[in-house]
Amino acid sequence: MKILRARKPLLTLGVAVSAVAVLAGCGSSSSSSSSSATPSASSSSLAAGPAASEVPAAIKSKGTLTVAADATYAPNEYIGSDGHTVVGWDADLAQALGQELGLKVNVVNATFDTIIPGLVSGKYDLGMSSFTDTRARQKVVDFVTYFTAGTSFYVKASGGPSVTKLAELCGHKVAVEKGTTEQTDALAQAATCKAEGKPAVTVDVFNDQNQVNLALSSGRADVAMADSPVAEYQVQQSSGAFKISGPSYGNAPYGIAIPKSSGMTKAVQTATQALIDNGTYMKILLKWGVEAGAITRAQVNGATS
Repeated sequence: MKILRARKPLLTLGVAVSAVAVLAGCGSSSSSSSSSATPSASSSSLAAGPAASEVPAAIKSKGTLTVAADATYAPNEYIGSDGHTVVGWDADLAQALGQELGLKVNVVNATFDTIIPGLVSGKYDLGMSSFTDTRARQKVVDFVTYFTAGTSFYVKASGGPSVTKLAELCGHKVAVEKGTTEQTDALAQAATCKAEGKPAVTVDVFNDQNQVNLALSSGRADVAMADSPVAEYQVQQSSGAFKISGPSYGNAPYGIAIPKSSGMTKAVQTATQALIDNGTYMKILLKWGVEAGAITRAQVNGATS
């Protein structure tokens, strides 16, 4: 899911609801938003590596990888200051992978729960959107692991409840993004609270993380959930409006999602491991302050649950 320090600013949330509304408006789910196919500064000095020889002919002939990301999940992926380019460390890593594979990269903005279906249909070549590698998802797509993260709770800094674990969600209104492991966990805990005769959990599910933030700021939710880097970033950008509540839980690998039929899994694994080995990977994580989630070995379908 998703452990941090100073980051490149997105847009300041501010204490007022209106400021959060600005943030909510800047991360459109329209797939028309995309990143430039120009490699990032972190990867521009790289030459295509051995992974390029493993790219299937059908992909190589296209020359460009279309990479889908839900650009509302700063600092991992979000819309940049120009209003349309997808930026963040996932986007930087995607460009570096493209360089290693000898391909241009176009990172497009897509609603999170549409990305895996888009991979299956052939609309996208890769999904790089903070996907937790799970066995359930592996039934549909392959993953190459590239990071480790957990889930965090965050609340209003003033008057927010003390929620430090899932069991403490009973009796609260929880905001989560659609299609995420946070949604799965919150709904499962709601069922547990009900079965144990405890106060009910109200789980509000939103199409993107900006809407989750707005629900918390406006008081429609008592607590929000997100991957740990994302939760910490939102707190840092909130000008004191939000705070982290308790430690993160459930550390698990992020995976680059790949259509099983594309033949790209081995090439992506080779390219990812090359970036880890040559130091480009760590430079990107350090740039965004997320190096605490670094891994040393890129695995195919590395989930344990």
